[in-house]
Amino acid sequence: MKREFNVIIEKDEEGYYVASVPELRGCHTQAKTLDTLMKRIREAIDLCLEVQGESIKPSEFVGLQRITVNK
Repeated sequence: MKREFNVIIEKDEEGYYVASVPELRGCHTQAKTLDTLMKRIREAIDLCLEVQGESIKPSEFVGLQRITVNK
């Protein structure tokens, strides 16, 4: 069965790409390149699905918003 998940990708201070899947608790990984990152996040998703099973409820992606805070 095919399932789709939203993946959030950021770049950290050291230049690593970091991916996380909000629907899957604890599902995240990092890599130096985007190609490697996408391979690793697919592996992480597969592992999370094995552990969490069918109890995952899909969520609808609405969007991202950047907010500036004066601190």
